[in-house]
Amino acid sequence: MPETNSETMIFDRRALRRNRDRAAAGFDGRHDFLVQEIGDRLLDRLEDIRRRFPVALDLGGHTGALARLCAGRGGIETLITADLSPAMIARAPGPRLVADEEWLPFADNSLDLVLSCLSLHWVNDLPGALIQANRALKPDGLFLAAILGGETLQELKASLAAAEIAETGTLVPRASPTVDIRDAGRLLQRAGFALPVVDSDVLTVSYPDALALMRDLRQMGEANALAARPRRPWRRATLARAAADYADRFGTPDGRVEAKFEVIFLTGWAPDASQPRPLRPGSAKSRLAAALGSVEKKL
Repeated sequence: MPETNSETMIFDRRALRRNRDRAAAGFDGRHDFLVQEIGDRLLDRLEDIRRRFPVALDLGGHTGALARLCAGRGGIETLITADLSPAMIARAPGPRLVADEEWLPFADNSLDLVLSCLSLHWVNDLPGALIQANRALKPDGLFLAAILGGETLQELKASLAAAEIAETGTLVPRASPTVDIRDAGRLLQRAGFALPVVDSDVLTVSYPDALALMRDLRQMGEANALAARPRRPWRRATLARAAADYADRFGTPDGRVEAKFEVIFLTGWAPDASQPRPLRPGSAKSRLAAALGSVEKKL
């Protein structure tokens, strides 16, 4: 894997690959529910676009959930699944390859569609990854992705931080930074995409307790992969305190706890001369005030 400048490396991509490799065997059918649900929502959005996509890429495709879900949906003719983890991608159907989202092995103007479902939140240089995706698309090609947003797992982060401070008097890096929805549109524009659209959903998942949630995250391959993460494991006392705090603050009447996942959907198009463009300011042929039947006042 290519080296990343240590000054800009937020995530340890080797650790992420190990996490996914370990999770691969039990991922399908047991711990892929988020990828399945969000993948279905991605394809719903794609079906609203009436066109064909001869060659599409599922970037960060885990074990190929999108390939199984699409089955001709959304005008996809051939879907290539790519993932950082060799163990994950070995379980994907159809055309597949091991590939890093930070170093795309695709020629410019070679793809009609790039999809990505819950993978880009582990990329160190997200603008750079988006620029590479844009370059790989043919003119007027579509980029459609789902990424975890800033409200994801705020309850767990709060309880773990409170417990660690109470038990050790310190707080070390354990929570991954995430994209804010207000910045997502600017990221698409910065990467050169035309007609950017951003929206979000919040999924709430119920668990018996916080420890069950943390086990599920590990089995999804979503364990801590921060470059500055502590190498020592959690203390049992800290985990017990965090679980108790979570139940106290975020418990439900039936004795369970809830975890929220904010999912931000990104849509953008590779620039093309055929796309609609905004009119030049001052070029309107009629006045808005006249259309509204109101009186225009000068500043």
